[in-house]
Amino acid sequence: MLKNNDSNELEKAKPHMIVQVIQYMPNAVVSKTILKRITGNVTLSSFDVGEELPEKLSPYDTFVQIIDGQAEIKIDKKVFTLKLGEGMIIPSHALHQFHANEQFKMIATVIKSGYED
Repeated sequence: MLKNNDSNELEKAKPHMIVQVIQYMPNAVVSKTILKRITGNVTLSSFDVGEELPEKLSPYDTFVQIIDGQAEIKIDKKVFTLKLGEGMIIPSHALHQFHANEQFKMIATVIKSGYED
């Protein structure tokens, strides 16, 4: 189950404990957009153990960083395990998927600057 909690952005010019902005929900992936613009967005997600998102493509590079737990990410059929604090860039037009062998939280940043590469 995917639960989207995009009701509003974070308050500007105020410190936030990012890992606490989003909580785990049993049997769910929870997503909260904390900054959304025409030029890109920043989204937090939490995955309960066993949850995953379907494979998808994005026309833009996406930077992801694990802020709690560890995640399994498959990019073009190659599987990576990202641990707490680790990040990677998912290339534009790469088929990718996230899977939770354990609970994890991540922050994803998409910059919609075009198709430079």
